[in-house]
Amino acid sequence: MDGDFVIGGVFSIHYYMHTVKHNYTSMPEPLRCTGSMNFRELRFSRVMVFAIEEINNSMELLPGIRLGYQIHDSCASVPLAVQVAFQLTNGLHPVFDTGEKCSQSGMVTAIVGESGSTPSISMSRIIGPFNIPQVSHFATCACLSDKQQYPTFFRTIPSDQFQADALAKLVKHFGWTWIGAVRSDSDYGNNGMASFLHAARKEGICVEYSESFHRTHPRSRIRRVADVIRRSTAMVVVAFTASGDMRILLEELARQPSPPRQWIGSESWVTDRDMLRFSFCAGAIGFGIQQSVIPGLRDFLLDLTPAEVAGSQQLTEFWESAFNCRLGKSEKSTDTGDSVCDGTEDMQKLQSPYTDTSQLRIDNMVYKAVYAIAHAIHSLVCHETNSTTQCDRFTRIEPTQVQGQLKRVNFSRNGYPVSFDANGDPVATYELVNWQKSESGSMEFVTVGHYDASLPAGQEFHMNRNLTWAEGGTQVPVSVCSESCPPGTRKVLQRRRPVCCYDCIPCPEGEISSTTDSPDCFPCPEEFWPNAERNVCFPKPVEFLSFHEVLGIILATFSVGGACLAIVTATVFFRHRASAIVRANNSELSFLLLFALTLCFLCSLTFIGPPSEWSCMLRHTAFGIAFVLCISCVLGKTIVVLMAFRATLPGSNVMKWFGPRQQRMTVVSFTFIQALICTLWLVLNPPFPIKNLTTYKERIILECALGSAIGFWAVLGYIGLLAVFCFVLAVLARKLPDNFNEAKLITFSMLIFCAVWITFIPAYVSSPGKFTVAVEIFAILASSFGLILCIFAPKCFIILFRQEKNTKKHMMCKNYSKDL
Repeated sequence: MDGDFVIGGVFSIHYYMHTVKHNYTSMPEPLRCTGSMNFRELRFSRVMVFAIEEINNSMELLPGIRLGYQIHDSCASVPLAVQVAFQLTNGLHPVFDTGEKCSQSGMVTAIVGESGSTPSISMSRIIGPFNIPQVSHFATCACLSDKQQYPTFFRTIPSDQFQADALAKLVKHFGWTWIGAVRSDSDYGNNGMASFLHAARKEGICVEYSESFHRTHPRSRIRRVADVIRRSTAMVVVAFTASGDMRILLEELARQPSPPRQWIGSESWVTDRDMLRFSFCAGAIGFGIQQSVIPGLRDFLLDLTPAEVAGSQQLTEFWESAFNCRLGKSEKSTDTGDSVCDGTEDMQKLQSPYTDTSQLRIDNMVYKAVYAIAHAIHSLVCHETNSTTQCDRFTRIEPTQVQGQLKRVNFSRNGYPVSFDANGDPVATYELVNWQKSESGSMEFVTVGHYDASLPAGQEFHMNRNLTWAEGGTQVPVSVCSESCPPGTRKVLQRRRPVCCYDCIPCPEGEISSTTDSPDCFPCPEEFWPNAERNVCFPKPVEFLSFHEVLGIILATFSVGGACLAIVTATVFFRHRASAIVRANNSELSFLLLFALTLCFLCSLTFIGPPSEWSCMLRHTAFGIAFVLCISCVLGKTIVVLMAFRATLPGSNVMKWFGPRQQRMTVVSFTFIQALICTLWLVLNPPFPIKNLTTYKERIILECALGSAIGFWAVLGYIGLLAVFCFVLAVLARKLPDNFNEAKLITFSMLIFCAVWITFIPAYVSSPGKFTVAVEIFAILASSFGLILCIFAPKCFIILFRQEKNTKKHMMCKNYSKDL
């Protein structure tokens, strides 16, 4: 249609271009489209016509100005898009011109289109040097934002860069880290997928496969891509494809059903109503252009008469295809045997993508592109006079001027703003679209959320409705290479596989991980230990020999029982202190020995309970001094036995050298030496309580550190030295003939004492934790019981049950000890 200013339009109304065979012997035939018609693209071209007629019929924007248009079909191919670009630039007929006026100026003011990114790139490179502005409604490749290469390119649809970021955030939002990817082998698909993969890597998403294809590829290539999808383990497939390419792939997948897949679609195909026939894609989600309302459009689309249709080749093909009849006489109609259209065809009853205006999305992008050009022309040829708009239809404008004004347009139409940034792109807003089955069983688009790239980071994405998933499921499908590692484990990457494929290894002993998918485990603080799941650190249990546990109760009972036994023995000896057997066995040393044994029994109690600074010092010193006092008394009794035997020899005067005074001095002297050793130990480096964290990793042992190991072994060594000396003397006196001789009993008691303490040393060193204390208590009790039972039990037996032997006469008899 002619006009004062002509706007070009380029749409992919057909899917394929006719393949031309060159024989180089005749003039090649003109390029032409073939294959089935894309009714959706036909509707886009009609929206352009509607917008132009709406402007021409209005007195608001361009009063007195008539816009014309030239609409061409590029059939989504680069060669035809280039040819159309040249034609729109010079205004020539699309056949070879043999005339001489090839230089005539017939260029259009601006161009709306093309629908695809690759044809748009080709067109922009052709018309760019002529400064003809191009406003695309559907070319989304981010590469077209480069103003160095495409200075005259604008678009009303957002760049794929925004869509790629939105898709990556969508995939991450649902926890999918293992996906498949397919794309159109074109600038749109390759650049869009590259942007998506870059954004996906930032979100920690891994790709199992990435396949490309084009609708013009051999079927074997399409089938190979379909087989990859069928064999894959990724549940989610992201498809960054053109609508025509996706249709071919889904048709191939429909031949042999594949396992259920959750499809994530780019805006190019996910809102194409023609795709809804592929029911196995139910639950597909993707971002689509915001729905819109264009008043009067549906009536315009349906207001087609046979006469009007006959004047357009594309409308004629649409009419014949929609109603299965032929308009007039044509070879195609004759060959197929279709009936002639009789004029009763009703557009109101036609169910077709052409007539579907329930969800206008890309249509509004075409509508806004036309109005953007009209506003740019308005700025150049119109001016305001007395609140009225006057336009000069004879003003000559250059495309360069239109391009400059397009950069500054900023208006709103039907409530939808229109403006361009420095790259010729609009503000990116999307709807999240979900394929859901209606109550009638048919598939439909349902808007379940929104994405606005102009909002602050983290707030762009918003969902407001429930989604339907693959195969109509209500649960979010799982698509991961490896399940998440629970707390208590760490991730270990699998060799030669993506970072999303890993094994979950339990944390080592003493370490935890408290978060899911933790790459490392962390050691607990020194006094803490992990729980069984190794996800929380708890304070280590504190262990010591307690009065409340069975072992502590048993040892404390024996300790108190031993002390009571010593007291009872002393009581018996005291009540029978005038008896022969008590007097014959040095009653003073016996009472002192019983007192020492009582201390030995009681000092073991200091080893039970939580160690403190005072208990640590007391337990070792009290034990050392009490035992030296005990051994000193036994040693004194042994010396008395030897001296008593020597005193019976003729002329012997040895007893005066070891009388009661000397005996007391011996006991005091030996005990004083031990007390001196203990004092030096306490002054220089005394024992102190510590928390033993090394013996057991999982618990704390409260124990007494020796302070000075030399002091501890000096105390034990001194006790051992006295015990050995006493044992040797007792052995020498064991065969003395008199009945009062108790050397044999002392020998046996010292034998038990030495055996206990010799076995104590390795047991003490090797026993862990609180059992070290238990071993020491056992040694104290065993040696104490050995002394009291060996030395005093036979005497108490005679005192209490064999009184006829408790006489001086009997005690003076030889070899009485045999009866004991």
